[in-house]
Amino acid sequence: MSDTNRDTIVDIVKERYGAIAEGKVFGTCCGGASTDLLAVGMGYDTSDLATLPDEANLGLGCGAPIGYLDLKPGETVVDLGSGAGIDVVLAARAVGPSGRVIGVDMTPAMLVKARANAARAGFTQVEFREGRLEALPVDDASVDAVTSNCVINLVPDKAVVFREIARILKPGGRIAISDIVLDGPLPEAVVNDIYAYVGCISGALLRGDYLAMLKDAGFDHVTIAKDIDYLAAAGDTLDDPVAETLRRNNLPASTVAGKIRSLTIVARTR
Repeated sequence: MSDTNRDTIVDIVKERYGAIAEGKVFGTCCGGASTDLLAVGMGYDTSDLATLPDEANLGLGCGAPIGYLDLKPGETVVDLGSGAGIDVVLAARAVGPSGRVIGVDMTPAMLVKARANAARAGFTQVEFREGRLEALPVDDASVDAVTSNCVINLVPDKAVVFREIARILKPGGRIAISDIVLDGPLPEAVVNDIYAYVGCISGALLRGDYLAMLKDAGFDHVTIAKDIDYLAAAGDTLDDPVAETLRRNNLPASTVAGKIRSLTIVARTR
């Protein structure tokens, strides 16, 4: 992929998610008719969702990674692609007032919404920084844990993201990441569809390639904590970019059945 194509993709992703944050469009990577219903399907607890500030959950996740980090009071955690702040708020509760949570997002409108949600929740140990995942605005070896929810698939150069995560983690630091991966190649029409890309699908890596990149970046004990058929789990709550792409290209659903997986991956730095 050329630098020009990468920049174009980043611009489109930024525009799309800015529009979602501003309420100009609905549905998304992973959104749909009921954001709470989708979040529960992806693993969030209903009691946690009930305590979130309004609009912290925009239905943009493909998992519920925070619970797999086993956060402790006083720890520092970074959320990559923090969106409206759902996982930042949950992390802040876990690390308590003596801890620290940093959300990183490249979309100004999302940052505005996230800061408002954190303020409504009353958290002072939270901050949001504007930045790209390929160049995180976080110091070397400064955090205990990193999480991300259905965002890394949107970045053209994922290997750089994994190296950046390893850079900011302390030795023995840990990650819990939910993301879309593939268990087989998708039809070319889907791969080349920009709507499927901003919908978290056509930019996804094959499972083996994703896990290999993590290990190459310096992670050990790479474990799949949860593995679900993403389209089946989302069901009627999904504003499905794949289904729309298949319809436009007269392709049967069998061409993608079972291939699009939502993984929650845990690992540690060496």
